Amino acid sequence: MAKTQSPSYPHGSSASRGKLIVVMIVAALVVVLALLSAFVWPGWALNKTDEVTKVQQQTAAEPTKPSIKATALPDDASELLKAMPDSVLNYARTKAGASETWKSASPLEEYTLTYSTGKSAKDVTVIVAQWSDSDTVKKQYDELAKNLTGKELKSGDVKVSGKSTGSYTVRADGKDGKTATALWQNDTAVFEVTGSKESVLRFYEPFPL
Repeated sequence: MAKTQSPSYPHGSSASRGKLIVVMIVAALVVVLALLSAFVWPGWALNKTDEVTKVQQQTAAEPTKPSIKATALPDDASELLKAMPDSVLNYARTKAGASETWKSASPLEEYTLTYSTGKSAKDVTVIVAQWSDSDTVKKQYDELAKNLTGKELKSGDVKVSGKSTGSYTVRADGKDGKTATALWQNDTAVFEVTGSKESVLRFYEPFPL
């Protein structure tokens, strides 16, 4: 009796099926890891949209160019004051002048500026001061950061060309949570931005200094 031969498959087909199985296994592992990261490790899927992301989503459609003209700086403005931008997104500089908020820390110079969209409720106030060395600035930043109360919204390092030049923190107001402060150190200068939480979160990151 003649033997019935099983159909033969080209060697390439077997290899293709093997590769397909490997891809399916890898895909299954990716799904499992994603589920673990979402529901086992804290602060991921259980809190998909944090407060900062919510604000960014809500303000994504806001204009990116000002509808009002920036106020000119004084003729005798220092190099630090001249470095302050005329506008940030749709916020234009409407006030700028010397101030003494941090006088006790003996800065070389200090200024307070107001940026506005034309709606006073969205105004932000910027205080900037400069010292002669980064160690003194770090001390001032640490002291100011320590005095901030309320929920921390963001924090991290300030980097310029990949190099860390300071730190930053953003905190909601401890009393009403509707206003916020962004504070950062960049080399020999400290910046503080205050205003409504939505305005501060939108304004501080694209600020160029």
